[in-house]
Amino acid sequence: MYRLTRRITKFSALLVLFNVVGCSQNHSAPSDTSGGNGTGAVLQGEVKVHGSSTVYPISEAVAEEFSGKFPRVKVTVGQAGTGGGMKKLWQGDLDICDASRPIKESERKLCEEKGVEFIEFEVAFDGLAVVVNPKNDWCDCLTVEQLKEIWRPDSPISNWSDLNPAWPQEEIELFGPGTDSGTFDYFTKAIVGEERSSRPDYTASEDDNMLVIGVHGNKYALGYFGYAYYAENTDKLKLLAVDSGDGNCIQPSAKTVRDNTYKPLSRPLFIYVSKASLERPEVKEFVNFYLDSAAELATDVGYVPVSDEVAKKNREAFEASTGTKIASQ
Repeated sequence: MYRLTRRITKFSALLVLFNVVGCSQNHSAPSDTSGGNGTGAVLQGEVKVHGSSTVYPISEAVAEEFSGKFPRVKVTVGQAGTGGGMKKLWQGDLDICDASRPIKESERKLCEEKGVEFIEFEVAFDGLAVVVNPKNDWCDCLTVEQLKEIWRPDSPISNWSDLNPAWPQEEIELFGPGTDSGTFDYFTKAIVGEERSSRPDYTASEDDNMLVIGVHGNKYALGYFGYAYYAENTDKLKLLAVDSGDGNCIQPSAKTVRDNTYKPLSRPLFIYVSKASLERPEVKEFVNFYLDSAAELATDVGYVPVSDEVAKKNREAFEASTGTKIASQ
């Protein structure tokens, strides 16, 4: 809906512009300049963003808005999981890595070995959504302990009735992120108690849209992924509440994620920017735009903006690395 609305708005603006300037065949060059560097040159080049499927909607929204402002900069945004993005970062194939978890020490060392320096920016907060099929009328809430029993290695849970005798004697069809996903790392740590510790017999995908399709297509399905993907598909999914052990069933929302009452499945989201890439004007201006627009666009796509304090730290880190203050867009 975000992209459709924006495109309609841009199309309407183009119609107005067409009516004003007429049908001249002489097209003038875009007037956007390169990040206020005073040269007056049209900003152009390429920015490569890849990594977390959870952060992808934010980066995609930023890229779309940025491209409207700087049409000669090609911004590509991909999703191969946080781990896949980190690999591209230390291999020097990436300008910005989207990450749904902090960088691991092993990844940090690989970057050091390859001579890749980076800057970490915290860009939003997210709550992991635990979802079932809309036809599921027997379960509205699961405890952390029940989720652990479902997802731990060698889990004895096969049917819904294994969790509650009153529930259907039907097999639970499980869907979740693949092992390259930061969401997988975070969920296994928060729920099972050990990162990357999970039963293997579930349908895995780095593309959260495929997980949405899977849960929507099976009455007895259960899955987990970033809350934004539930928010985009409320007609296809049923959101479960989670009881962290205190007897309160809490659903993820902007409020419960920000105040951490939705626990333990609330988390920060990051981008990792190559310092070498940041020396290029198009990357510098894209990160400038990202940090200045993150709060509004994160909200537009279903995430929770960072606090003013975190936003200030992001700005200070950017200015220290580039010698440039972030101007209001």
